[in-house]
Order: sequence, then C-alpha cells, then structure tokens
Amino acid sequence: MAGIKIKGLNKFYGDVQALFDVSLDIIDGEFVVFVGPSGCGKSTLLRTLAGLEGVDSGQIEIDGRDVTLAEPADRDLSMVFQSYALYPHMSVRDNMDFGMKVNGFSTELRKERIAEAARILQLEDYLDRKPGQLSGGQRQRVAIGRAIVKNPKVFLFDEPLSNLDAKLRVQMRVELEGLHKQLEATMIYVTHDQVEAMTMADKIVVLNGGRVEQVGTPLELYHKPTSRFVAEFIGSPAMNVFAPSEDVHGVPFAAEAAFIGCRPEHLEILSSGDGQFDAVVKVKEQLGGESLLYLNMAGGTEIVARVSGDDETPVGQSVGLRIPDNRLHQFDSAGRAL
Repeated sequence: MAGIKIKGLNKFYGDVQALFDVSLDIIDGEFVVFVGPSGCGKSTLLRTLAGLEGVDSGQIEIDGRDVTLAEPADRDLSMVFQSYALYPHMSVRDNMDFGMKVNGFSTELRKERIAEAARILQLEDYLDRKPGQLSGGQRQRVAIGRAIVKNPKVFLFDEPLSNLDAKLRVQMRVELEGLHKQLEATMIYVTHDQVEAMTMADKIVVLNGGRVEQVGTPLELYHKPTSRFVAEFIGSPAMNVFAPSEDVHGVPFAAEAAFIGCRPEHLEILSSGDGQFDAVVKVKEQLGGESLLYLNMAGGTEIVARVSGDDETPVGQSVGLRIPDNRLHQFDSAGRAL
C-alpha cells in the first residue's frame, strides 16, 4: 500500500476554479473521507488523484513517486464509481477477470485473485451469475471485487453507496469498514453524507468551495470545528448556531463573537425562566431511544435539542435552555472559530 502527498493543487474549468491550493498528507493504510456539499470539489479532487482530470498546478505523489502527469493506468490505483459499471453480458467472474486479462495477467494468477476477492466479499456462490441476477448490494460488491483483484496501492471510492436503499447502505458501510481492516489498504472515499464520513473515516477532509476547510478525525471535527461551516455540516442534527442577543443572558461569549453555537445533545432543558434563554417547543420527533425538540427562540430563531426518548415535554410548552460553558462554541463575523 502507499501514502499520498498532495501539494498546492489548483484546477480550473475554463475561467472557473474548482480547486484552490489543496494540500494534504494521507498516511499509508488510512481510510480518508472527502466530504462536503454538492459542488465543493470533492469528486474533482478524487478524479485528479486517479488521473482522470489534469491539474493546472501542484503535485501529486503516491508512495513517494511523482504521478502528477502520469496516466491513470500508471498510478497503481483502483476506482469504484457511483454506478456499478459492470458488463451486463458477462458473469461476475468475467467482470472481475476482464481488467486483468486485458493487462496480460497469467491465467493462474487471475484465478487466484478472483477466488480471494470472492471469498473476502462473500461472492463465491455468485461467480457464474450475470449482474442482472444480483441485488444492488451484490452488484456493488462485484464492482469492489473488480478493484481488489488489481491489488492496487490505493482504493478510490466515488459515492459508491448512493444508489442503495437506507438499510443496504448501512450494511455496505459496515462491510467496507471490515474490508479496510482486512486489506490494511489506503482508501479514499468521497461522499456528501456526513454520517458516512463520521462512521467510516480515520480522517475526514471537509471541502468547501474547492478549498480544504478542515482536516481531522471524526471526533475532532465534531467537538472542535474550526469554522461555522464545519460546525453546521458535521453532525445530525446540525449544531445550533445563532447570533447572541438581549434575550440570551449569562452566556460567557467573547466580545468579538458574532455567533455562538451548541450541539443539540448539549443543550440543558430547564423550567421556563430558569435558563439563559427561553424557547417554545414547536415540533417533537420521537425516535424511540431519543427525541428531538424543535424550538423557537423569542426572536424567531429555530434550534434543536436532543433529549431522552422518555422526555415528556409537550409541543407548545415554553422551556428554559442553558449552554454549559465547556460546550459553547463561538465564531467571528467571518465564521472562524474563536
């Protein structure tokens, strides 16, 4: 496997700049997730790593080798796309075999690698079936198997689970995490789903408008966001962020704080008048083990509190809210954390 160094990468489409001076270090064996909203540059960055897109300036190193100008086939990578891109007329075995056959791998080596990939992905019983005879999850496994047999230094995944239903996405997420541990491979995964990023990544790269907004472990980004953008993007429900006002009393925010924030689960629910500010419960979502209270503050700002599933606060009730000092987040007018 291999580490990756990205240095000062810039990418233009005509007059539009898609990537701005992107620099990253990815350690050998890491599971790194690129995450961000649509149009943030995450897929473009992945495609530049794969060699499917050129760059206007900057450098890409894989395993210590400069591959900035190298062809995709010379980068020792395998990519799994959002669409399965399987040959419908070929069996599972032939789909996994095709790339190796074209590249001149010996028959014996091809058989060995297909058998190993099928074992890892639990596809032994499906090798002679056509893609049309498989479920969505099985087809995605075949696409991953096609990448595994190449024994690459780096695996690239471009939103591979977005075509699956919710239950199957969770199952495949667990399978990919297990696969990463089993192969001890360097994996880079692109998604717009921050839940996928939080549950799968060793390291998350948050992109915003073609720039790297923050890099860190899932919990670092969750508990110590360096910007309002990351604070509101990472976490579900998102962090509550609002401007301090005369209705908020006793919150120790800095003079330069334009916005303050608190995670939904950190808001303390008290009797009306007993907290730092009051809010009225407008909607209550009961999810079993927990409930979400959607509240309106006096000025109309909407916030969310995560409470126990046994909470009995009714819709329409006014409650007091308090932000613990050690759970308070503060941001300046530019959205940077203080």
